[in-house]
Amino acid sequence: MNPKVNFFFKKASKWQSEYEQLRTIVLDCKLTEELKWGCPCYIFDGSNIVLIHGFKDYCALLFMKGVLLKDAKGILIQQTENVQAARQIRFTNLNEIVKLETTLKKYIQEAIAIEKAGLKVALKKPTEFKMAEEFRHVLNEMLDVKKAFEALTPGRQRAYLLHFSAPKQSKTREARVEKSIPKILQGKGLDD
Repeated sequence: MNPKVNFFFKKASKWQSEYEQLRTIVLDCKLTEELKWGCPCYIFDGSNIVLIHGFKDYCALLFMKGVLLKDAKGILIQQTENVQAARQIRFTNLNEIVKLETTLKKYIQEAIAIEKAGLKVALKKPTEFKMAEEFRHVLNEMLDVKKAFEALTPGRQRAYLLHFSAPKQSKTREARVEKSIPKILQGKGLDD
Protein backbone atom coordinates (compact mmCIF):
# COMPACT_ATOMS: atom_id res chain seq x y z
CA MET A 1 0.00 0.00 0.00
CA ASN A 2 1.20 3.45 -0.91
CA PRO A 3 0.44 6.00 1.84
CA LYS A 4 -0.03 8.70 -0.82
CA VAL A 5 -3.02 6.78 -2.13
CA ASN A 6 -4.72 6.37 1.25
CA PHE A 7 -6.50 9.71 0.94
CA PHE A 8 -8.54 8.34 -1.99
CA PHE A 9 -9.87 5.54 0.17
CA LYS A 10 -10.46 7.79 3.19
CA LYS A 11 -12.34 10.47 1.23
CA ALA A 12 -14.63 7.97 -0.48
CA SER A 13 -18.13 7.87 0.87
CA LYS A 14 -20.35 6.03 -1.58
CA TRP A 15 -18.06 3.16 -2.62
CA GLN A 16 -15.86 2.90 0.49
CA SER A 17 -16.15 -0.84 1.11
CA GLU A 18 -16.08 -1.68 -2.61
CA TYR A 19 -12.90 0.37 -3.12
CA GLU A 20 -11.21 -1.32 -0.17
CA GLN A 21 -12.07 -4.79 -1.50
CA LEU A 22 -10.82 -3.93 -4.98
CA ARG A 23 -7.61 -2.55 -3.48
CA THR A 24 -7.02 -5.76 -1.55
CA ILE A 25 -7.57 -7.89 -4.66
CA VAL A 26 -5.28 -5.80 -6.88
CA LEU A 27 -2.49 -5.53 -4.30
CA ASP A 28 -2.64 -9.30 -3.88
CA CYS A 29 -1.48 -9.47 -7.52
CA LYS A 30 1.84 -7.82 -6.57
CA LEU A 31 1.38 -4.56 -8.48
CA THR A 32 2.82 -1.21 -7.40
CA GLU A 33 0.24 1.26 -6.14
CA GLU A 34 0.44 4.90 -7.30
CA LEU A 35 -1.92 7.85 -7.53
CA LYS A 36 -2.66 8.91 -11.11
CA TRP A 37 -5.50 11.07 -12.40
CA GLY A 38 -6.68 11.28 -8.79
CA CYS A 39 -7.28 7.52 -8.64
CA PRO A 40 -5.38 4.50 -7.37
CA CYS A 41 -3.42 3.15 -10.34
CA TYR A 42 -1.60 -0.17 -10.27
CA ILE A 43 1.63 -0.54 -12.17
CA PHE A 44 3.85 -3.36 -13.38
CA ASP A 45 7.41 -2.60 -14.43
CA GLY A 46 6.61 1.07 -15.08
CA SER A 47 3.42 0.44 -17.08
CA ASN A 48 -0.12 1.20 -15.94
CA ILE A 49 -2.15 -2.01 -15.72
CA VAL A 50 -5.40 -1.19 -13.93
CA LEU A 51 -6.97 1.58 -11.88
CA ILE A 52 -9.85 1.89 -9.48
CA HIS A 53 -12.39 4.63 -10.05
CA GLY A 54 -15.98 5.41 -9.29
CA PHE A 55 -18.98 7.19 -10.65
CA LYS A 56 -22.47 7.97 -9.41
CA ASP A 57 -23.98 4.62 -10.39
CA TYR A 58 -20.99 2.28 -10.16
CA CYS A 59 -17.36 1.80 -9.23
CA ALA A 60 -14.97 0.03 -11.56
CA LEU A 61 -11.65 -1.54 -12.35
CA LEU A 62 -10.30 0.01 -15.53
CA PHE A 63 -7.85 -2.11 -17.50
CA MET A 64 -5.58 0.15 -19.57
CA LYS A 65 -5.18 -2.42 -22.36
CA GLY A 66 -8.49 -4.12 -21.67
CA VAL A 67 -9.26 -4.48 -25.37
CA LEU A 68 -6.44 -7.05 -25.52
CA LEU A 69 -7.88 -9.21 -22.72
CA LYS A 70 -9.67 -12.41 -23.75
CA ASP A 71 -12.68 -11.54 -21.52
CA ALA A 72 -13.76 -15.17 -21.09
CA LYS A 73 -16.56 -14.09 -18.72
CA GLY A 74 -17.85 -11.28 -20.98
CA ILE A 75 -17.66 -8.68 -18.21
CA LEU A 76 -15.52 -5.98 -19.81
CA ILE A 77 -17.27 -2.79 -20.88
CA GLN A 78 -16.15 -0.12 -23.34
CA GLN A 79 -16.98 3.18 -21.59
CA THR A 80 -17.82 5.11 -24.76
CA GLU A 81 -17.47 4.46 -28.48
CA ASN A 82 -14.34 6.63 -28.58
CA VAL A 83 -12.40 4.66 -25.95
CA GLN A 84 -10.02 2.49 -27.93
CA ALA A 85 -7.83 0.59 -25.44
CA ALA A 86 -9.30 0.69 -21.94
CA ARG A 87 -12.11 -1.53 -20.67
CA GLN A 88 -13.98 -1.52 -17.35
CA ILE A 89 -15.48 -4.07 -15.05
CA ARG A 90 -18.31 -2.31 -13.22
CA PHE A 91 -19.70 -3.01 -9.77
CA THR A 92 -22.74 -1.72 -7.91
CA ASN A 93 -22.16 -3.52 -4.62
CA LEU A 94 -19.55 -5.33 -2.55
CA ASN A 95 -21.07 -8.78 -3.11
CA GLU A 96 -20.43 -8.55 -6.88
CA ILE A 97 -16.74 -7.94 -6.20
CA VAL A 98 -16.45 -10.78 -3.69
CA LYS A 99 -18.11 -13.22 -6.13
CA LEU A 100 -15.71 -12.22 -8.91
CA GLU A 101 -12.49 -12.15 -6.88
CA THR A 102 -10.92 -15.19 -8.57
CA THR A 103 -11.93 -13.93 -12.03
CA LEU A 104 -10.60 -10.44 -11.30
CA LYS A 105 -7.23 -11.87 -10.30
CA LYS A 106 -7.13 -13.91 -13.52
CA TYR A 107 -7.88 -10.79 -15.57
CA ILE A 108 -5.17 -8.85 -13.73
CA GLN A 109 -2.66 -11.65 -14.30
CA GLU A 110 -3.59 -11.72 -17.99
CA ALA A 111 -3.11 -7.93 -18.16
CA ILE A 112 0.34 -8.33 -16.60
CA ALA A 113 1.19 -11.06 -19.13
CA ILE A 114 0.13 -8.73 -21.96
CA GLU A 115 2.50 -6.09 -20.59
CA LYS A 116 5.34 -8.59 -20.18
CA ALA A 117 4.85 -9.68 -23.80
CA GLY A 118 5.12 -6.05 -24.93
CA LEU A 119 1.76 -6.13 -26.72
CA LYS A 120 0.44 -2.80 -27.96
CA VAL A 121 -3.07 -1.67 -28.80
CA ALA A 122 -3.44 -0.70 -32.46
CA LEU A 123 -4.99 2.74 -32.12
CA LYS A 124 -6.86 4.42 -34.92
CA LYS A 125 -4.87 7.13 -36.67
CA PRO A 126 -6.19 10.69 -36.33
CA THR A 127 -7.02 10.63 -40.03
CA GLU A 128 -9.52 7.83 -39.34
CA PHE A 129 -11.61 10.06 -37.07
CA LYS A 130 -14.44 12.23 -38.33
CA MET A 131 -13.34 15.82 -38.90
CA ALA A 132 -15.89 18.55 -38.32
CA GLU A 133 -16.43 20.54 -41.51
CA GLU A 134 -15.90 23.74 -39.53
CA PHE A 135 -12.41 22.60 -38.56
CA ARG A 136 -11.63 21.38 -42.07
CA HIS A 137 -12.48 24.89 -43.31
CA VAL A 138 -10.08 26.46 -40.79
CA LEU A 139 -7.29 24.09 -41.81
CA ASN A 140 -7.83 24.97 -45.48
CA GLU A 141 -7.89 28.71 -44.79
CA MET A 142 -5.21 29.00 -42.09
CA LEU A 143 -2.09 27.12 -43.07
CA ASP A 144 -0.32 28.03 -39.80
CA VAL A 145 -3.09 26.26 -37.86
CA LYS A 146 -2.88 23.28 -40.22
CA LYS A 147 0.89 23.03 -39.74
CA ALA A 148 0.58 23.37 -35.94
CA PHE A 149 -2.20 20.77 -35.81
CA GLU A 150 -0.20 18.28 -37.86
CA ALA A 151 2.74 18.77 -35.48
CA LEU A 152 0.64 17.72 -32.46
CA THR A 153 0.90 14.19 -31.09
CA PRO A 154 -1.69 11.74 -32.43
CA GLY A 155 -3.41 11.71 -29.03
CA ARG A 156 -3.78 15.49 -28.99
CA GLN A 157 -5.06 15.45 -32.56
CA ARG A 158 -7.66 12.80 -31.64
CA ALA A 159 -8.81 14.80 -28.63
CA TYR A 160 -9.38 17.91 -30.75
CA LEU A 161 -11.15 15.99 -33.53
CA LEU A 162 -13.51 14.33 -31.04
CA HIS A 163 -14.10 17.64 -29.25
CA PHE A 164 -14.89 19.49 -32.48
CA SER A 165 -17.17 16.85 -33.98
CA ALA A 166 -19.24 16.14 -30.86
CA PRO A 167 -21.76 19.03 -30.94
CA LYS A 168 -24.84 18.71 -33.11
CA GLN A 169 -25.02 22.40 -33.99
CA SER A 170 -22.59 24.01 -36.40
CA LYS A 171 -22.50 27.17 -34.28
CA THR A 172 -21.21 25.20 -31.29
CA ARG A 173 -18.63 23.37 -33.42
CA GLU A 174 -17.42 26.73 -34.80
CA ALA A 175 -17.12 28.16 -31.28
CA ARG A 176 -15.07 25.18 -30.11
CA VAL A 177 -12.73 25.46 -33.09
CA GLU A 178 -12.24 29.21 -32.62
CA LYS A 179 -11.58 28.83 -28.91
CA SER A 180 -8.98 26.11 -29.56
CA ILE A 181 -6.96 27.81 -32.30
CA PRO A 182 -4.60 29.64 -29.88
CA LYS A 183 -3.81 26.39 -28.04
CA ILE A 184 -3.19 24.53 -31.28
CA LEU A 185 -0.83 27.28 -32.43
CA GLN A 186 1.04 26.96 -29.12
CA GLY A 187 1.42 23.22 -29.67
CA LYS A 188 -0.84 22.42 -26.72
CA GLY A 189 -3.45 19.73 -26.38
CA LEU A 190 -7.08 20.27 -25.50
CA ASP A 191 -6.47 19.74 -21.77
CA ASP A 192 -2.95 21.24 -21.47
